[in-house]
Amino acid sequence: MMQKYQHAIPAGLITLLGLWVAYVSYTQSPAEAFAFPRLVSTVFVVLAVWTFLKALRKDAEQDSGFTRAEIFKIAPGMLLAAVYVFWGAKFFGFYTSTTLTFFILLSLYDPTDHRLVKSWVKRAIITAGFIAVMYCLFALILNVYTPREIWS
Repeated sequence: MMQKYQHAIPAGLITLLGLWVAYVSYTQSPAEAFAFPRLVSTVFVVLAVWTFLKALRKDAEQDSGFTRAEIFKIAPGMLLAAVYVFWGAKFFGFYTSTTLTFFILLSLYDPTDHRLVKSWVKRAIITAGFIAVMYCLFALILNVYTPREIWS
């Protein structure tokens, strides 16, 4: 019985999370500041519902799920993502928190030797490029509201 719903349960939980995010984005004001989050959350909900319905189908192709080793490999990134979403972006501000989180995630999952200075320079350059693109996209092009930093 549980094997039958192995993929539907997480897909359902993600769908509920997506619905909550969409609800929050549609109930915040000013409406102009939340236009982009509304678009993204709506697309997220559509994809999540589609995945949930696909997981419920009996003929859906299913694999064995995550191994214990894969879960332990993913866990630090998920924990960091949760801290970022629920605390970091509000406390440090969107851009500072995103920079720290992206750099830490890149450092955690980059297979390059961490003892080489060259690898740290590469991570710093990639992080700076990523944040520059994020800033140009959100602040300059889309005029999206982002959480303000604690020091501002």
